[in-house]
Amino acid sequence: MPGFELFGDKERKELNDVLENGVLMRYGFDGMRNGHWKAKELESELETVLEVKHAQLVSSGTAAVSVALASAGIGAGDEVIMPSFTFVASFEAIMMLGAIPVLVDIDDTLTMDPQAVKAAITSKTKAVMPVHMCGSMANLEALQAICKKHNLILIEDSSQATGATYKGKPLGSIGDLGCLSLDFVKIITAGEGGAVLTNNEAYYRHADHYSDHGHDHVGKDRGAETHPFLGYNFRISELHAAVGLAQLRRLDEFVTIQKKNYTILREALSEIPEVTFRTVPEGGEESYSFLSFFLPDLETARKASSAFKDHGVDACFHYYDNNWHYIRKWEHLKELKSLYPISNEVKEGLKYLQTKTFDQSDHYIARNISCLIKLSWTEAEVKARAEKMVKAITAVL
Repeated sequence: MPGFELFGDKERKELNDVLENGVLMRYGFDGMRNGHWKAKELESELETVLEVKHAQLVSSGTAAVSVALASAGIGAGDEVIMPSFTFVASFEAIMMLGAIPVLVDIDDTLTMDPQAVKAAITSKTKAVMPVHMCGSMANLEALQAICKKHNLILIEDSSQATGATYKGKPLGSIGDLGCLSLDFVKIITAGEGGAVLTNNEAYYRHADHYSDHGHDHVGKDRGAETHPFLGYNFRISELHAAVGLAQLRRLDEFVTIQKKNYTILREALSEIPEVTFRTVPEGGEESYSFLSFFLPDLETARKASSAFKDHGVDACFHYYDNNWHYIRKWEHLKELKSLYPISNEVKEGLKYLQTKTFDQSDHYIARNISCLIKLSWTEAEVKARAEKMVKAITAVL
């Protein structure tokens, strides 16, 4: 990870098709296309690779979450349960629809704790949204059971775990809806982009219309299309779709490289008794895009993070002190720093953040370091990196 590291002739070929064709928009201009429909082709291949009936491309992973929520009818005043460890896009997408993000603790999977989800359910809860952080997954079987019992919608955000599977099924294909990111630093990239995945015909139709100003996409004359309901512009371009198409065809290649590099590093760190690794739910297989491990305490993790830099080891993240990915540094959410007025309903719904603590999440995130697995490393570079990581950790224990 990420796919841009191995950007080459295959991606350029697909891009050149679009540039030579001259149609950059995914809809309309049928007579000018000469048979080129990159977005449609990418959607079809996503459906095959990720084993879902429907894939709807959108402009980003954040857009994918917003479109997925809207497609399921989630909006003003509804509560969506999400984890305390994710990217800020999770609560941004929820709040954009006027819904209320309800943050819950993670467990040793580094994803949402099913027990914390149970405790957070209220009469306003409409959806549970696990985020499969750093290449691995939540306990989806437990979350499915909770959602079924309480009649809730399960929305998977697999933006950081494309290529991972749970009990033989690709992540993003298991919930009622799945969300995928194709931005520049994801496992496969379109430069910018995302996708909504679902087996539900109605949700797909909603996503298709909603992401293009409510257009119904019926018939060949775009100007004659009707608008069954309100929508917005979350379209992807043909240029972005072309890059994503080439990258999707390389997904197995990328995961194989990641697994090889991940395994070398993990085997080296396994020799250190004080190092333990995140739990992968039974039946799950990571995408191997990150190696995530725990050290004994916060102080040791901070020292190790600093020592990595001193030893020339980059792309290792101690998320406890990170501004983008953990509740501890999300002051703009806690204090509702917004350019536009936020409804009283949402303000009231988020008051809990003023007093709520996330002690269990702190326990795991404070001790965790997650290291990006790069595609461009040679085997010699990976082995040298493993030696440096062992030396750095050993020095601070």
